[in-house]
Amino acid sequence: MSATPHSGAGFGALDASRMAMHRRRKVMNMVALTLALGAMAFGLFWLIWILIETVRLGFGGLALQVFTESTPPPQAEVGGLANAIVGSLIMVGLATLIGTPVGVLAGIYLSEYGQRSWLGHVTQFINDILLSAPSIVIGLFIYAAVVAPMKSFSAFAGVLALALIVIPVVVRSTATMLSLIPNSLREAAYALGTPKWKVIASVTLKASMAGVVTGVLLALARIAGETAPLLFTALSNQFFTANLGEPMASLPVTIFKFAMSPYENWQKLAWAGVFLITLGVLALNILARVLFRNKN
Repeated sequence: MSATPHSGAGFGALDASRMAMHRRRKVMNMVALTLALGAMAFGLFWLIWILIETVRLGFGGLALQVFTESTPPPQAEVGGLANAIVGSLIMVGLATLIGTPVGVLAGIYLSEYGQRSWLGHVTQFINDILLSAPSIVIGLFIYAAVVAPMKSFSAFAGVLALALIVIPVVVRSTATMLSLIPNSLREAAYALGTPKWKVIASVTLKASMAGVVTGVLLALARIAGETAPLLFTALSNQFFTANLGEPMASLPVTIFKFAMSPYENWQKLAWAGVFLITLGVLALNILARVLFRNKN
C-alpha cells in the first residue's frame, strides 16, 4: 500500500522532467529559428538593395545606342556597348561549346566507369580542386600557357580560360545527376542485351538530361560575369572585332574599366552593362530552376 504514493511521486517527477525538457527544446528551437530568419533577412537586405541600385542606375542608362554603338572615348557624346556585348556572347558561347562536351563525357566516366578505379578518384580530386579554384588563378595559368608564348592577348585565350571554369561545373552536375538514376533502369536495359554505351546514351543520360542541362546553364551563368580571367587573356578592345586572335571587348571587363573611370558617360555605360549582365544571369538561373523543378 505504501508503494502507491511513491509511484505517483515518481510519475510526477518524470512528467515535470519531460515538461522542462520540452520547454528547453522549444526555447532552443525559437532561438535557432530567430537566428536563421535574422541571417536570411540580413542577406536579403543587401541583395534587394543591390538589385534596386542596379535597376535604378542601370535602367536609366539604357538606350538604343547602347546596342548599336561601340565603346566611346572619354567624354564622347555618342557611344554604347555593342562591341562588348558581342564579344561576351562570342567568348561565353565558344567556352560553353568547348567545355560542355568535355564536362559531360568526364561526368559520364566518373559515374558509369570510374567509381572504383584510381583514375576516377584522381579525376574527381582534380575536378574538386578546379571547382573551388579562384578564377584569377585560371586566368594566370592561361596567360602563362597561351598569352605569354604567343606574345599577344587574344579572345582565344579568353575562351580557353572560361572553358576551364565551365568544365568542372558540368562534370560535377553530370556525375551527380547520373548517380541519381536508379540501377533498376540500367539492369532492365542490360537484361534486354543492350550494350553499356547504348544504355548510357539512351537510358541514363536521357533520364538525367534536365539535370545536365541545368548544370550547363549554371556554368554559363557563372562565366557570364567573370572578369579576372579575361583581364589576363582577352584584355579589351575599344573597337568591334570578331577575330579570335586579337584582344576582344567583353561586358565584365568594360564594366570594370568604365566604373573605375572619372568620366560620367563611362560610368553611365558601366551601370547599363551591370543591368544587362544581371538580367542575363538572372534569366539563366530562372531557366535552370524551372528545368530542375520539372525534373522533380
